[in-house]
Amino acid sequence: MPGLERFEGISVHYAATEAEVQVCRGAPVAVVGGGNSAGQAAVSLSTAATKVHLLIRHDDLGRDMSRYLVDQIEQNPKIEVHHNTEVRELVGDDVLELIVVEDTTTGQRTRLPVRALFVFIGTEPQTAWLNGELALDDHGFVLTGEAAASSSEGNGGTPLLLETSRLGVFAAGDVRSGSVKRLASAAGEGAMSVRLVHERLQA
Repeated sequence: MPGLERFEGISVHYAATEAEVQVCRGAPVAVVGGGNSAGQAAVSLSTAATKVHLLIRHDDLGRDMSRYLVDQIEQNPKIEVHHNTEVRELVGDDVLELIVVEDTTTGQRTRLPVRALFVFIGTEPQTAWLNGELALDDHGFVLTGEAAASSSEGNGGTPLLLETSRLGVFAAGDVRSGSVKRLASAAGEGAMSVRLVHERLQA
């Protein structure tokens, strides 16, 4: 979308931690995405932002989002859900001033004044360099534990919980197939990997 790269790191974010929430205090923001990460971000940002525009590409908020999040969003007067909507342009000088969105069913375009855009439309793992070295799932995420077991036959044993198809090599966080793609979970898996490395070395 035009303008995206120019505002990355300034007004375009890919996480909604407490730091980003506080930066957006007193300003309108937009969240792109229809999954749980986008829903959680919208709810969190609504505690500080004056308005949260939640933009989803389809017409059913509950299609990819947990019911409890849908309920919170529908009951929150500060969150406005825009169905069948995609971002077409980002406008601003030094910082984001507004976004141009399009209703994909009618083609109508609308200008929404926002000071930040949060993007939660999925991840693309940068694991092409691992292809042929470690077992990956159909989307390129690293298989671990039982999921990697069939690919590790002949490598000296069964993979531990976060161990890949190459015994002694572990994966944690967003790159791992089946991870929940949250910072706290990634940190926890990293800590768990340390214990599992010791367990592998003692095997």
